[in-house]
Amino acid sequence: MKDSGGEGGGGGEKICSVKSEKDQSWIPKIIKKRVCTTFVEDSFSNGALCQCGGARDTHGSVALGDYFSTAIVNHWDSAQHSSEYPTDAFGELQFAGASKRHSYFLRMSWDTLPSMVYTLMTAHWGLPAPNLVVSVVGGEGRTKVKTWVREVLRQGLVKASQSTGAWILTAGLREGVGRCVGEAVRDHATAASSVSLNKVVALGIAPWGLVHNRQQLVNPQGSFPAKYYVQNMSRDSCCLDNNYQAFLLVDDGSVGRRGGETGFRAKLEDYISHQRTGIWGSGSIDIPVLCMLISGEASMLERVDLSLKNSMPWLVLAGSGGMADFLSDLLENLSSAPVVQSSSEGDGEAGPSMDLKDRVAERVKKHFPSEAESDRLVERALSIYQNRDFITIYHGEQEGPNDFDTVLLKALVGASKQRASVNASPYNEELKLAVTWNRVDIAKSELFNGDIHWRYEDLEDSMTDALINDKPQFVRLFTENGLNILDYLTYSRLESLYRSVADGTVLYQLLQRRLVERLGTAASASTQSNQQDSKVPAEHMQSGPVTEISLFEVAGVLELLMGDVCRPFYYDALGLEDITSKRRALRRASKLLRGDCLYREKRCLFPWASLFIWAVLQNRSEMATFFWEMTGESVLSALSGCKILRELSKLEGETETKLSMKELAQRFENVAHDVFSSCYRSNESRSFTLLIRKSPVWGGTTCLQMGMGADARLFFSHDGVQSLLSQIWWGDMKRNTEVWKLLLTFFCPPLCYTNLISFRKQEEHLQEEGKPNEDGPGRDSDSLYGTTVFSFSDIKHIEADAQGANTPRTATIKGIPYSHRPPKRPFIVSRWRQFWFAPVTSFLGNVLMYFLFLLLFAYVLLVDFLPPPPSGPAITEYVLYFWVFTIVCEEIRETFFLGSMTWRQRIRVYIQDVWNKCDLIAITLFIIGLICRMFEWSYGFGRDVLCVDYMVFTLRLIHIFAIHKQLGPKIIIVGKMMKDVFFFLFFLGVWLMAYGVANQALLYSYDPRLDRIFRRVFYRPYLHIFGQIPVEEMDVGKQWDMPCTENVTLIEGGAEPCRTLYSNWLVVILLVVYLLVTNILLINLLIAMFSHTFSEVQANSDIYWKFQRYNLIVQYHSRPSLAPPFIILSHINLFIKRNIRKVPSVKIHHFVLQLRGKAANRLMTWETIQKEDFLTAQNKIQKSSDSERLKRMSVKVDGVLKHMTESRDFDHRLRALESEMEYCSTALSWIVDTLAQGSTFKPPRPPPTLRDAFPSSSNSA
Repeated sequence: MKDSGGEGGGGGEKICSVKSEKDQSWIPKIIKKRVCTTFVEDSFSNGALCQCGGARDTHGSVALGDYFSTAIVNHWDSAQHSSEYPTDAFGELQFAGASKRHSYFLRMSWDTLPSMVYTLMTAHWGLPAPNLVVSVVGGEGRTKVKTWVREVLRQGLVKASQSTGAWILTAGLREGVGRCVGEAVRDHATAASSVSLNKVVALGIAPWGLVHNRQQLVNPQGSFPAKYYVQNMSRDSCCLDNNYQAFLLVDDGSVGRRGGETGFRAKLEDYISHQRTGIWGSGSIDIPVLCMLISGEASMLERVDLSLKNSMPWLVLAGSGGMADFLSDLLENLSSAPVVQSSSEGDGEAGPSMDLKDRVAERVKKHFPSEAESDRLVERALSIYQNRDFITIYHGEQEGPNDFDTVLLKALVGASKQRASVNASPYNEELKLAVTWNRVDIAKSELFNGDIHWRYEDLEDSMTDALINDKPQFVRLFTENGLNILDYLTYSRLESLYRSVADGTVLYQLLQRRLVERLGTAASASTQSNQQDSKVPAEHMQSGPVTEISLFEVAGVLELLMGDVCRPFYYDALGLEDITSKRRALRRASKLLRGDCLYREKRCLFPWASLFIWAVLQNRSEMATFFWEMTGESVLSALSGCKILRELSKLEGETETKLSMKELAQRFENVAHDVFSSCYRSNESRSFTLLIRKSPVWGGTTCLQMGMGADARLFFSHDGVQSLLSQIWWGDMKRNTEVWKLLLTFFCPPLCYTNLISFRKQEEHLQEEGKPNEDGPGRDSDSLYGTTVFSFSDIKHIEADAQGANTPRTATIKGIPYSHRPPKRPFIVSRWRQFWFAPVTSFLGNVLMYFLFLLLFAYVLLVDFLPPPPSGPAITEYVLYFWVFTIVCEEIRETFFLGSMTWRQRIRVYIQDVWNKCDLIAITLFIIGLICRMFEWSYGFGRDVLCVDYMVFTLRLIHIFAIHKQLGPKIIIVGKMMKDVFFFLFFLGVWLMAYGVANQALLYSYDPRLDRIFRRVFYRPYLHIFGQIPVEEMDVGKQWDMPCTENVTLIEGGAEPCRTLYSNWLVVILLVVYLLVTNILLINLLIAMFSHTFSEVQANSDIYWKFQRYNLIVQYHSRPSLAPPFIILSHINLFIKRNIRKVPSVKIHHFVLQLRGKAANRLMTWETIQKEDFLTAQNKIQKSSDSERLKRMSVKVDGVLKHMTESRDFDHRLRALESEMEYCSTALSWIVDTLAQGSTFKPPRPPPTLRDAFPSSSNSA
């Protein structure tokens, strides 16, 4: 029956079928089938059948017509008597009534190239590349499979294959071992989770002529899918098994004969064994292939012999019958037979002795008594015996199926040891296989149990395999057992790790974008430098390491993700640290990468951090977590991972991947919060130093800067962070100072010399320096960290000391010894500076002066706004202009003269802030209004612009209230509600336009004036929402005193048209419906949206306020103490100090502390200890959880069951020993009786008697 393929199914199935048909339309052009073209008569069928198994009627006229060739042929051969034609059976297979899952199938000639078939299966059919291939040989036909063999296949083979991601090759038919494997795969696939990474692929390789109902698969255009019907599924038959994912139907032109697929199957196994494992073949070993023999006939001996000569390992199930029992008997009982030089061999090769040959012949006759060609079997058996090192005997009935994965591993390792070089470690192959299968349990129990001393060279390749293929448990295992990461991670290897990134990821796209950018720059530069030989550099750019991803591309991606808070990564390795221009860096990098690239052989400076970045960029959760545990600066590293992931999630298009990135980012933020909590509980002053310590690993950033860039609200809500911010905010004043005291002192400055405001004393700053610490005695320990107090006086001390010697102590804040500090200022000067240079005082001054600025602006607009020159402007307006000029100067200082970033980064950071955008709009509008008001023709427009600008300046006041605990969250609520309003306005605008146009058209039949149309279509319906409804105009039943006309000419001249009367009833209905929808439905929708936003923000109001408070504190900490317009004096002072006196600024690097040498090392050590304590506490909590307890209990139960199985084995052996002893005792008793009855000699004493004799012995006696 021809296949009716794609007729059934829904629309989605049709689309998939069309796509599959297009993808596989090339198959008949390349893949062939075989058809018998010579009829060779079978002597046992009286001329009705050919030796190929087909009937005479099924052969074509060409096959029947060649009588001469037929007469001289005695044996049918596929290669000579069959021809190739395009295959007519391929595509997808659906088992009717069995399952919805489709399998793949292909009819193919026996001499098809295995490389072509393997590519088809992996690239076009989508089968995952295997980490292991187990080819189950034997057990075919309708022979009954033993129960223990079924258990070995189910609990051993399929379970082990599932844990390694294997392919299982069988005949794929519903008979014998093939059926058992199919059922086991089905059961394990049902029990396994749907997200299981390692799924077993069952692949059937069967003879085409043996398959029942094969005509259902025939369709020259391909079947997508073919409907395959199986009768009586409970009985064994030669039908295809529905539990297999794919079928290769090998065609040799025969019908109903077995063995036609053997040659192709052996070639496919050999081809797969030379392919590499891992992602895109990135593994460290070839794919291991193992043949597993179950029972089998005598004809299997040739198959075993040929594959052994190709070094293919075999696992023989002893006790399964047939050929398996013969081989186990041959190898186990003849292992001690001597092998000598045979004199009968004509070619001089070594051959077995006649004694060994006789023994083999004896066992052949024992196991295969009915075989006629026993001599040929003996030769094959002797050849197999010489390659016995590749064969492993497995006594499944005695050992059980539980440790079958270990048996597979040892069988493959035993074979690989025979192929390995002499210099290689004997355990290297076993380790590589364990890594390939991701079986860390086997590696721990067999390889890393302390008995083997691993060298660095042994672990290097396996480490790369584990990194690329995401096996973090092995990375941890190698690190704990002798792999030095400093030696391992060079810049060259780091680049190779980035080159292994999967194609479809965001990271790959970003790297390729940077690579194209660099290659374009290099091509243009080479074209300019060598215009005559332009083809040569172009060809050079197309190949070689220049076109591969380098550290420069990685640095570009990291700058995109973290450039607003960090300096560029890896620029020091590339020699680009002094270049700030992006274009120059591109050119220098292109020139460097065309050269020798000596940097690639250097060690990576911060290997764990580099690996952490690599894992985070690929969203590898477990791997990134392990690398974070190994990095230093754990708080900053966790915040950096959070920052990278949140930036990547904005670029990710896949919803599931985006969610996983956000979850991992939140996990890293939680980790940073928890580790800092541990640090803060341990030592408050050191934890403050931790927050503002400048990191050499993470591009000179700090925890506070990275936390702000990562939007880490939870981290900023920590009491330790807020305590530091409050300390910075109040400067040298005590934090409990009331606001009224501050205001009173502000307006009456001499009060700062009284006790109205409490200041922290110098002794309080230094009180911890003399305390002993657990890290060391005396003040030396704490002097390395200091009591981090950020006031203006502290900054001035650093400024003074920064000009001195470059010692570690000069980089600390309160850690500088008292004798090294500059001389004390007089009390009057120091107290004055303590008050006026505190950020809170600067903030208060700016708020008050900003209110004065708004009053002056309002006064100018309302009272003193004179006409253009020469009549105006007034003096007050000139003062306003100067005031705005000082504000502009401060904005320029904040943007371009603050921090150590490049100008491009500074502008990007400045623009990102919403309030900076507000400032830009306000200043731009002011400049436009100022210019326009100076000219007569634009005077009115300029005044209007300034009026609007006043609104913008006034709204800028909202930012000031962010410091208030109650008002701060409300500002966020207002901002989020503005987004809700935009969504509401969209719905309102659609409904308003629909009603307005219909209402206008129904009320007035003709009204061409656009101003009236606009007012009545948009403005009037908008006023209806607020209750302003002109009933007289809308309802013609009401009297309307507006004069109107029906004259079209007057209407076109601007007269009011009269209302339409006949459709007014519809106008009233539309008005009612419109008011119902807008005033009830949409307004309540808006209220509900506002309520949701309010409740959401209010629940986390404390976190929101603490987070946004940071920006305000940073802004006023870096600002001069004077407010506009007097801030111009501070600007002049700064210009003189920085550009004339060349005094370096420390305050410009807000919240940044540079630690070097011993101070930095000790702080990092302390942080690492706190991280380890945190991880230990987490592990204790995890171990005490119910799931971990159940897991440990299951391991113990498995151990007990294993011991019980071993005890049963011991019991079996003891019983066998007892029976042997009983036999020996009986024999000895018989000998004693015989000697006692004889008269040959008289013993000197009677025979001894047993005290505890066996019953049989006593009866014999």
